[in-house]
Amino acid sequence: MQTENIKLLLEQVKSGAVDVDAAMDKLRHLPYENVDNFAMLDHHRSMRNGFPEVIFAQGKQPDQVATIAQKLAERSDKVLITRIDKSTAEVVLSALPEMTYHPIPRLMILDRSTSTDKKPGIMVCSAGTADMPVAEEAAMTAELMNNKVDRIYDVGVAGIHRLLDKVDQLWESRVIIVAAGMDGALPSVIGGLVSVPVIAVPTSVGYGASFNGLAALLTMLNSCSTGVGVVNIDNGFGAGVLASSINQLK
Repeated sequence: MQTENIKLLLEQVKSGAVDVDAAMDKLRHLPYENVDNFAMLDHHRSMRNGFPEVIFAQGKQPDQVATIAQKLAERSDKVLITRIDKSTAEVVLSALPEMTYHPIPRLMILDRSTSTDKKPGIMVCSAGTADMPVAEEAAMTAELMNNKVDRIYDVGVAGIHRLLDKVDQLWESRVIIVAAGMDGALPSVIGGLVSVPVIAVPTSVGYGASFNGLAALLTMLNSCSTGVGVVNIDNGFGAGVLASSINQLK
């Protein structure tokens, strides 16, 4: 893809559509861009992985997040910021009013793409309503990556009949993300009902002995159901990316 872009740029220079100085500027920014010595933006990410670099806002200064977002928006129709709080989001919105802040999953999204062709196949489930922030982070990430995402929330094992009413929907999926805290049992149950990959996401929801998601993580890692893979605690973003990669396979 990088070679094709360079060839296209050279053709534009030959035809006079792009002058030499502009072409050199584009070539300089193809690999990465040093932003005020606090960030190295990987502009090749979309060429390699099919989606631009994503901004992890937690731990960054608000103005740094805004600057990075602006730089990415100059070269991409899509920008995704994860783990962003309201105060930082306000700074970003002042610089990029096009972006939308989603407080429950703590995401900011810019999507200028005109395509409405999203591939169906991803289901996101949550054990409880308290797991929705992580589940929505996964769902909205996958949607931004051109997937149609269905949701089944609050179907934990304490009332298993709620899940059993939805089995037909589970069977229609190509990959299922399951976010659960407390005992983390739901991915094992779903894994025993379906033949497609299940991505288990332990959440930090629970009382003291849940150890901020460690109990759920260990339960999921020890699942006896086949086809269950596990991402890190509260890592809805990682689950969404993985589900998209699976769903987009031909």
